[in-house]
Amino acid sequence: MNIDVNFDFTTDSQNYWDDFWNRNNGLGLGGSDPDAVSKTLQLYHSLLWSRQLPNGEMMNLSVGSGSNYLTWKNFRFGSDSITASFRYNRYKTQIEEIKRCVPNYRQFMEDFIRKSYTIGGTIIFPKRMGGINQTRGCNIKIQDRWDLTLECIRRFYNGEESPLTECLKQDADFFALFVDFQGYINFFFLQDCVTPDYKRVSFWLDNEDFNDEPLPKNPQDYFNFIDRELDFVSNRNKRIKSFVDLY
Repeated sequence: MNIDVNFDFTTDSQNYWDDFWNRNNGLGLGGSDPDAVSKTLQLYHSLLWSRQLPNGEMMNLSVGSGSNYLTWKNFRFGSDSITASFRYNRYKTQIEEIKRCVPNYRQFMEDFIRKSYTIGGTIIFPKRMGGINQTRGCNIKIQDRWDLTLECIRRFYNGEESPLTECLKQDADFFALFVDFQGYINFFFLQDCVTPDYKRVSFWLDNEDFNDEPLPKNPQDYFNFIDRELDFVSNRNKRIKSFVDLY
């Protein structure tokens, strides 16, 4: 299994960095989406997740294109980036404050993107309109935060309500493949996002009850969140490398 956990998927995503900082009102936006166009990322997903599932079935992903990015049986999967930098227009005032806290914001953000667009920073979800990938980004109580997304998944397995309950219910067949929350966590190498007993999610910012604004409230919160994301990606890459080295 030839997987380079340090490979930056923006490098084989055509035009990703072209005119990057002139897009999105100066907040930066790639000219392409690695989750859709990086052939290396697609290959890595197909290699890593084509194996025995916790329910005993053998998943064997077929590589396609468009809505058939990855398929198996009656499932269609898409790639999703785990990390977020919140370069939203509605968050621009906070981003401007954050810029004043670092000597070279553009270099800081480019380094973050390159590190987070390694295999440890991506995952697959069932692909459909209103699916997890889309809904977790649009839900005002989640705002694309992975820790909050994972808390919703934990609650789903426990039969508890969350802001993503209805969305997750539509993919119940997918989550059943992993039997329980621990099975899901172990299959996708997500152990560094939960406590050792798998009973709690390790939150990157306070908000586990979904009552507060999920976005970082100040630069210190923002930098802490970015650090937690990168620590997670680094640790997950190490877990993936250890797994790959067995083959």
